[in-house]
Amino acid sequence: MSLKAEPRDLKNVDISVSKWQEVRAEELDIDNVSLAKTTMNNVNMSEMTLNDVNMRETKISNANLSGLGIQHANFSHAVIDHVHLFGTEFHHVVLPMEGDGNYKPDGLYKPVSFHNCNLSNGQLRNCDLTNVEITDCDITGLKINGILISDLIKDK
Repeated sequence: MSLKAEPRDLKNVDISVSKWQEVRAEELDIDNVSLAKTTMNNVNMSEMTLNDVNMRETKISNANLSGLGIQHANFSHAVIDHVHLFGTEFHHVVLPMEGDGNYKPDGLYKPVSFHNCNLSNGQLRNCDLTNVEITDCDITGLKINGILISDLIKDK
């Protein structure tokens, strides 16, 4: 497919309901643009930088997110389903603090939960596990501060 390069400078233009097919649109500079309710299929978005972006209710499927970095994000009520997380690291994951838009003074937030997940060989360091419940899980080899949990349960 031979494409004719035609740079476009669009300002104060409404291109809603437009269709782009077989278009190369690399190295775009998009500022103060609404892409709400846009559908993208078979799109190469590698090495994109997104700053100050509202992605509320966005659905991403069949995506390669390896090497993805997310900082200073509100991930509340996100659902992550059927993903490969090996080598993934979570740092400084916190509840909202006073002054944050979704802060609740009573501290009653919907709990973070993991269901049907393989977290074998995972590591938790310097984490607040207050009121954590572990139910119907294989705890073979599970240690807390070097103490084998199965030995503690067996002693009861």
